[in-house]
Amino acid sequence: MAKTNPRQARQKRHNRVRLTVSGTTERPRLCVFRSLNHIYAQIIDDNKGQTLVAASTLDAEIKSGADGKSKTGIAQMVGTAVAKKAISSGIKQVAFDRGGYQYHGRVKALADAAREAGLKF
Repeated sequence: MAKTNPRQARQKRHNRVRLTVSGTTERPRLCVFRSLNHIYAQIIDDNKGQTLVAASTLDAEIKSGADGKSKTGIAQMVGTAVAKKAISSGIKQVAFDRGGYQYHGRVKALADAAREAGLKF
């Protein structure tokens, strides 16, 4: 039996989470992807198959303010940015999709910052 590498294991966990977490028009899904250097957050309506709002460390306003901050601090900035964009587009409630990652560290920092900025989940 072949061993699974960490990427395949995360994908299996993500698929398992996606069986229960789905984004609707009233409550879209806040999806998090974390790479070694960056973190991405999208708010997705799964009924329409559309990304409504997105923010990442590659955005200009986050990139310029990220100097000297830790990865967790930058994840907080991404969480705040995605929440502000969501609230300005009329989204107040989301379903959180941690993407197969542990709810810990950067993923938790992003979620807590989004909650503080006004998103409910």
